[in-house]
Amino acid sequence: MDKNDRNLAGYGEKRPNPHWPDDARIAVQFVLNYEEGGENCVLYGDEGAETFLSDIMPAPDIVGMRHMSMESLFEYGSRAGVWRILRLFEERGWPLTVFAVASALANYPALARRFLHGGHEVAAHGYRWIDYQNVTVDEERDHIAKAIDSLTELLEERPGGWYTGRTSPNTLDIISNEHDLVYCADDYSDDLPFWDHRFGSPLLIVPYALDTNDMRYAAAHGFANGEQFFAYLKDTFDVLYAEGAERPAMMSIGLHCRLAGKPGRFAGLKKFVEYVADHDRVWVCRRLDIANHWRANFPAEETR
Repeated sequence: MDKNDRNLAGYGEKRPNPHWPDDARIAVQFVLNYEEGGENCVLYGDEGAETFLSDIMPAPDIVGMRHMSMESLFEYGSRAGVWRILRLFEERGWPLTVFAVASALANYPALARRFLHGGHEVAAHGYRWIDYQNVTVDEERDHIAKAIDSLTELLEERPGGWYTGRTSPNTLDIISNEHDLVYCADDYSDDLPFWDHRFGSPLLIVPYALDTNDMRYAAAHGFANGEQFFAYLKDTFDVLYAEGAERPAMMSIGLHCRLAGKPGRFAGLKKFVEYVADHDRVWVCRRLDIANHWRANFPAEETR
C-alpha cells in the first residue's frame, strides 16, 4: 500500500469547464437504485436476512431464517415504489439512470424491458446487493462478470456503466482492466467526471453522491420527511446553479424504490423535480450521457 495512491488534489483551483449541451449551468442526474430481490436473504443462499437501508432501524441480525417483514419492505419497492417514481419522470419526459442489481432485475424481466422502453439507462449495480469489502478478489471478479453477462442477456445490450456501491479495494482495478465499460460511478470525490489513471487502463469516473441521496431516510440522523429531503436537494442545486455561471458541474440524486417511492417521501422528490423544471439552462440527463460527453470533449490521453 502506498499513501501516494490517493489523489487529494483533483483538478485543483483550475477546474475544466465541461461545456454541457445548450450551455447548461448544471447537469442534473437522477439515479434509481433497483435492489429488490438482490438483498441478503436465506432463499438466495445467504447466511441471514438483510439489515441495511430499510424502514426497520436498527434491523436485527437474523441468521439462518427468513425475516418476513424485511422481505416485504423490499417488495414494496418493486410492487409500488418503482412505478410511482417512473410515472413522475416519464410524465416530465426526464430520463433516469437505473443502478440495477443483476440478480434482482433478473427476477423481474418485464421491469427491465419497461426501463428500456421508457428511455432510461440501465447500469450494472453488482450481481448481488451485498458488501464486497471482505469478499475475495476471485469471487468479486466472478460476480462482476456475472452481473455484466446477466444484464447483457436480459437487456439485449451491454450496460455502459458500473456501480458496486459497497466496494472492496479491488473493485476499480477489476473494472478498469477486465471490462470495457464506458464509466464507473464508484467514487464520491468530485462534482465533475475525471479519468483515473492508477490502473492498467484509464477508467472514466462519473462520481456519485451519498448526501443528496434518499438513503438518509434510513439513517438515525438523516431525513425525517420529504420536506427535509427537498430542502437539502434545493440548497445543493442552488449553490451549484449559481456557481455554474462560471464553473458548471453536475449534481447526482440517489433514489431507492422502497424509500423515495413511499408516498410521504415521494412528495419531497416531486417538489424538487418541479423546482428544477422551473429553471432554464439545466441539463437533466443519464449518467451515460455525461460519460459520453466527457469522452468526446476530454479524452483520456489529453488529461493524463
